[in-house]
Amino acid sequence: MRGMAAANRLAGLRRHWPLALVGALALLVGALVLDDYHGSYDAPHQRPIGMAALDYLAGDGERAFDQVTDPPSLYYGAAFEAPLMLIERILGLDGRSIYLSRNILTHLFFLIGGVFCYLLALRMFHSRWLALVALVLYLLHPRIYAHSFSSPKDIPFLAAFMIALYLTHRAFRRDTLGAFLLCGASVGLLVNLRVMGVLLFAAVLVLRALDLAFASSREERMRVLLTGAGFALAAMLTYHASLPVLWTDPVGRFMDLARTLGKHPHEAYSLFRGEWLYSLDGPPWDYVPAWVGITTPPATLLLALAGGVALAWRALRRPRRALRDGPLRFGLLLLALPVATVTAVVVLESSIHGGWRHLYFLYAPLLLLAVWGVHRLAPSPRGRWAGVGAYALLGAAMAVTVVSMVRIHPFQHAYFSLLTDRTTPERLVARYEVDYFKFFGRAALADIAEAHPSGPVYLSLVLNDLIHEPKFFNPDERKRFIGARDFRSGERNFLQLRAGWPCPADGVYVVRFYASTHHCMVDPVDWFGERRREALATEPLLRTVYDIHRDGRRLTYLRDGCPREDVGGTRLFLHVVPRDAGDLPPWSRKHGFDNLDRFLRGGTARIDGDCVGVVDLPDYPIAAVRTGQLTDDGVRWEVDIPFGEEAPDYAIAWREALAGDPIA
Repeated sequence: MRGMAAANRLAGLRRHWPLALVGALALLVGALVLDDYHGSYDAPHQRPIGMAALDYLAGDGERAFDQVTDPPSLYYGAAFEAPLMLIERILGLDGRSIYLSRNILTHLFFLIGGVFCYLLALRMFHSRWLALVALVLYLLHPRIYAHSFSSPKDIPFLAAFMIALYLTHRAFRRDTLGAFLLCGASVGLLVNLRVMGVLLFAAVLVLRALDLAFASSREERMRVLLTGAGFALAAMLTYHASLPVLWTDPVGRFMDLARTLGKHPHEAYSLFRGEWLYSLDGPPWDYVPAWVGITTPPATLLLALAGGVALAWRALRRPRRALRDGPLRFGLLLLALPVATVTAVVVLESSIHGGWRHLYFLYAPLLLLAVWGVHRLAPSPRGRWAGVGAYALLGAAMAVTVVSMVRIHPFQHAYFSLLTDRTTPERLVARYEVDYFKFFGRAALADIAEAHPSGPVYLSLVLNDLIHEPKFFNPDERKRFIGARDFRSGERNFLQLRAGWPCPADGVYVVRFYASTHHCMVDPVDWFGERRREALATEPLLRTVYDIHRDGRRLTYLRDGCPREDVGGTRLFLHVVPRDAGDLPPWSRKHGFDNLDRFLRGGTARIDGDCVGVVDLPDYPIAAVRTGQLTDDGVRWEVDIPFGEEAPDYAIAWREALAGDPIA
C-alpha cells in the first residue's frame, strides 16, 4: 500500500512537469537579472514596520511603534515585513545587502504566488495546458515582473491574493470546516498586508449566505453556518494575531484603522493624460481602467474581455443557476472583484498615485478571466486545428511580450502597450507618470560611477535622495558622489534636467525610452552658462538682489558673486497667479496661486562664483508673477506683470492670492 501511495505521488508530480519547467526557468532568469533591479522608495519606510513588530514581541512595549514615522503604515504589512526583518537580523545584514535580500525574498514570494496561480487554474479548468497559460500570463506582465524585485507592498499583496483565491476555491469545493478555517487564515493575512483584502473577506461571506439561502436541509444549513462562522473567526483571529499594534488597544486602534480605510493620508502627485493629479483628491473614475489598459499586454486584455463577456452571458441566460453553480459562481466572483475595487476607489476617493501599482492584485482575477477566454475560444490544443491555431496565436502574443521585456530591460516598470502613442517624441513623459521610483536616475548614476571609477563626482542636490540611499549604492560608491550647488569648470559635474527641458544633443548621459528622452544629465557649468548668456542678451524684467530675465515661458535669475548660502533657492520664492483660478492644479487652489518654489530650488546653482537660477512658467494665461527674497525682516515681495494686458480681475485675483499662505 505504501508503495502504491508513493507511486501515485510520483505520478502526480510528473503531471506537474510544466509547472516545474517554467518555475525552474523563472528562478534562473530571476537569479541572472536580480542585480539589475533596485529597492523602491517604499522599502526604507516598510522596514520599520517589521522592526516595530519584532521589538514589541521582544518586550519593548509601546515605544517599539514610535520608530514608524508614518502612523497609518502600522496597520498593514507586518505579516510580510516581520519575517524579512527577522531574516535580516539573523544573517546580520547591513547596507545594500539588506535591500538585495529583500528583493530576493519578495521575488520568491511572487513566484510562490505563480505556483498557486497554476494550481488554481488547474482546479478551475482541469487542464495542464490552461494552467500553464495562467502561469505564463502571471509572469509576463512587464510592470509587475519588474516590481516583483523591488516592491515590498504591492507584490506581496498580489501573491497573497492569488494564494487566498486558491484557498477560497478549494474551500467551496471541499465544503469542510478545515478548508474554510485555512481559507479564513489566508484572508486574515491578506487584510494584514493591505486593508483592501476585506473585499475578498466580504465576498466569501456573501457566497456562504447564498449557500445558506439555497440549502435544502437542516443539516446542510448547519454545515454552512458552521463553516461560514469558522471562516470569519479564523480571518479575524489571524488578522489580530499578525498585527501586534492591535494587541494593547484592539477597539481603539481598529477605529483608527477604519478612519483611514481606503484613503491613506499620503500626499503625492501623479501625471495622468498630461495633468498632475493630487492623490488626496481621489482619482477620476477612469484612472484605474486607463492605466490597466495602457500598461497590460493587449492579448491579455482581449482574452480577459472575452472571458468576462462569456461569463456574463452564461449568467444572464440562467441567473438562478449562476448563483448555485460552483465553477460559474467563482468565475462571476473574478468578474466582480475588479468592478467592486474600482468602484470603492472612486467612491472613497482613495489615495492612488504612481499608476495602478496599489491595485496590482487585480491582475489575479484579470489573468484568470483571460484563461477563461482561452478556455471558451480554444478548449484544447490537441485534436482540433482551431485549438492548435488559437494556442499558436497566443504563444506568438506571449513571445511579443517577452521581446518587449527584453528590449526595455531593466526598465519593464515603465512598460506601455501599443494602445499608447509610443512613437511621438516626448509623448509619454509629457502625458503619463513614467518613473515614479526614479529607477532611470539610479541607472544613470550607476553608469556614471562606472565611467568615473576614481575621484569625486559632483551631482546636483536634486539627486541627493538617490545618492544617499543604501538600497541604490554600496558605501564605496556613495562616498564618491558629492551633492553640490557649487559647480566649477574642470570638475566632474552632473545636473539632471527636469522633464520638459530640452536635452542638448551633447548631453553627458541620456536615457531614451521608446521615442521619448526620459532622462538627461548635462554638465551644469555648460548648461547654466548657456542659460546665462541667453539671459544677458535681454533686459531684466526686475532688478533686485537678482536680475530676473524672461525668455518666452522661462525666467532666469542672475546674480554676480552670490554667497554660498544663497544657492539652492532656499531664500528665493516664485508664485504665479493665473487669470483663471480653474487653471490651477488641485493642490494649489487652496492658496490661489501656483507655487513654483520647488522648481526654482531644483534649477539653481553656483557656477564659478555666480548664481544662476532657471524656472519654466506654466502654460496657462498668467495674471501676475510674485517674486520674493527671504530677508531678516521676513519675505520681501515684488510684483511684476510681464504677460501682456492686465486682466480685468487682476486686483481681485491678487488679493485672494495674498490671503493664502505666502510661502506655502
